[in-house]
Amino acid sequence: MKTIFAATLSLLLLGGPIASAQETPQTQLQRTALSIGIHQIDTQLAMTPEQREIGLMYRKEMPQHEGMLFVFESASSVCFWMKNTLIPLTAAFIADDGTIVNLENMKPLTADSHCATKPVRYVLEMNQGWFSKKGIKPGSKISGRPFSS
Repeated sequence: MKTIFAATLSLLLLGGPIASAQETPQTQLQRTALSIGIHQIDTQLAMTPEQREIGLMYRKEMPQHEGMLFVFESASSVCFWMKNTLIPLTAAFIADDGTIVNLENMKPLTADSHCATKPVRYVLEMNQGWFSKKGIKPGSKISGRPFSS
């Protein structure tokens, strides 16, 4: 079973707005440093269901060296969409050891599903084009605190 993340999904499942829904970007999440080769990423951590649901929605911009890492309790076949997300993003679906499983470019304000090709615990969203400009592809390895060696 695939899990899709976006605020609208909760609205559909619950039949109405949820009390914790917001229409402003979340910018005060815990952060960690990640690296891919020589490239450093200042990464916000979306670790709770509410933080993952909001993700990067409502942001008008994001610095090129920043991203958001979605951290799940266990590996699953996750899917993302871009409802209420204003900037184009690329999602890197990442295995427990930090290996990128697949990359998906996502268009703003769409409900198209972008899914991991196998169960993963981590998804890193970056500005669209960041991975390709740096030559980062599936099989590349991300290092940092969340990933086991």
